[in-house]
Amino acid sequence: MPATIALRRGLAALAALPLLALASCGYGSQAKDDDTVQVAAGARKTDGLDSVRIGYFGNLTHATALVGRQQGFFQKALGATRAEYATFNAGPSEIEALNSGSVDIGWIGPSPAINGYLKSGGENLRIIGGSASGGVKLVVNPHKIKSLDDVKGKRIATPQLGNTQDVAFLNWIAERGWKVDADSGKGDVSVVRTDNKVTPDAYESGSVDGAWVPEPTASKLVAEGAKVLLDEADLWPDKKFVITNVIVSQSFLKEHPKAVEAVLRASVETNRWINANPGAAKASANKQLQADTGKPLPAEVLDPAWKSIRITDDPLAATLDTQARHAVKAGLLERADLKGIYDLGPLNTILAARGEATVGDAGLGAAS
Repeated sequence: MPATIALRRGLAALAALPLLALASCGYGSQAKDDDTVQVAAGARKTDGLDSVRIGYFGNLTHATALVGRQQGFFQKALGATRAEYATFNAGPSEIEALNSGSVDIGWIGPSPAINGYLKSGGENLRIIGGSASGGVKLVVNPHKIKSLDDVKGKRIATPQLGNTQDVAFLNWIAERGWKVDADSGKGDVSVVRTDNKVTPDAYESGSVDGAWVPEPTASKLVAEGAKVLLDEADLWPDKKFVITNVIVSQSFLKEHPKAVEAVLRASVETNRWINANPGAAKASANKQLQADTGKPLPAEVLDPAWKSIRITDDPLAATLDTQARHAVKAGLLERADLKGIYDLGPLNTILAARGEATVGDAGLGAAS
């Protein structure tokens, strides 16, 4: 067991969660054969690579990956090196793919990044950039829950034991002075771990009274009659907290720095395009979601979900550290030493070259 951490039995079990689908690479859902690869005449391979494998989740908090793929930003930056993609619906699956070399670079939430880093003793990944902030809400049945105090005694869904929203909800419960056993979810509030795809049905059937969930699940519940009781952004300084990071395997970062720089440059360019063209970007993200999942989000879900997410290059490192401490407080981690989890050098080089402000690592950067 790595010296930095000992995981509780429930959190460790997350690594056994099923993959979204098997592909020839062994993890995730493989890029469709009809993906158009646009390579400029005379373009060369980046770092001599035939391909760079990019992982992400098929949800709006991974908008940078969705739009960057759909608009061709990644392929353009990589030149004659093919951008290949794999989509996931569980953080442990993506971390496993990163560890095995089936994915080189990925977009992922805070808790999987923290867990993956600590479980490997700090040997398997680096966070190299930010992507999104916000987009998480506590939504409830307004007939059963009319105030924050009414949450006590109710059944509230979170996506997974120990995932980012689960940790946030457990911390919020503790700060209100209520008691819940983190592993079982039993206590003053019943925390019901439910896959985001199932949560709307669970809400409609009455088996849960609400949910602490990311977008677009929150807006799907609102479309079914739920009400937003709390936006998690209101609990954070300046209403900012990391919900999606860019990660890379340490071996790939060391061996192929030009490829990492290319993907990061595309990420920055994608984020600029999203923020400058919010309507077109929203449509682009939805088009990629349709390609990945088989159907687009309806406007009554897409519009409010998109509005609550902030796209940013800043990994908001101090908030990641806070989230790790919340996991320790909840009993899901025994201790968390995140020193070395960030390498923001490549990103800051790109930002400085554009004349933009660089971003900080909150003292958690890798030694040079």
